[in-house]
Amino acid sequence: MASSMAATATLSPPVVVAVKADPLKVMIAGAPASGKGTQCELIKSKYGLVHISAGDLLRAEIAAGSENGKRAKEFMEKGQLVPDEIVVNMVKERLLQPDAQEKGWLLDGYPRSYSQAMALETLNIRPDIFILLDVPDELLVERVVGRRLDPVTGKIYHLKYSPPENEEIASRLTQRFDDTEEKVKLRLQTHYQNVESLLSIYEDVIVEVKGDALVDDVFAEIDKQLTSSLDKKTEMVASA
Repeated sequence: MASSMAATATLSPPVVVAVKADPLKVMIAGAPASGKGTQCELIKSKYGLVHISAGDLLRAEIAAGSENGKRAKEFMEKGQLVPDEIVVNMVKERLLQPDAQEKGWLLDGYPRSYSQAMALETLNIRPDIFILLDVPDELLVERVVGRRLDPVTGKIYHLKYSPPENEEIASRLTQRFDDTEEKVKLRLQTHYQNVESLLSIYEDVIVEVKGDALVDDVFAEIDKQLTSSLDKKTEMVASA
């Protein structure tokens, strides 16, 4: 009887433990008017990632009067750039919040320099994938230079892609001072220098996505890359 029970125990099926990969960690960069903001909204909507913009974070910390915010405000009031150390601290603290740890994160437009990227590396903050939106310069310039602001409603129009509804609105539209061709080209130059400085750090995770297609087509490519990245994470956990 005892030997029969032992045999039965030996034949019991193994316990199957479900494996779950860590949530996605994504960085995204793109030139002015590359459509990055739109794609961030689509990514956030589908994948549930916590969207983190360093600029928004900085403004929120200052408004909240946090320690980092107070330090940042001192520099800004003097007309100085906020040191990397302060911004990196803000980003780190935000990424360590429970929602970002549980859902994953989408870091928008940061880091922008080699020193910022290295600071994140020393904190062991690294993306699974770095999406780089690639749009031809002439299209970027056209997108920016054609933008107009309605000072009454705050709505943004574009002379070619989303013109005003009537002549009354058209007559009061203004152009932002930094939406000129000269200013755009300077911003593009800075953007390319920033990207160049990041390549050596993120070359194994950077994915270039053509951003001059229709919004849905651009997102379809991003979606494919994110799904692939998530699948790889799941496979790694399963084989561990």
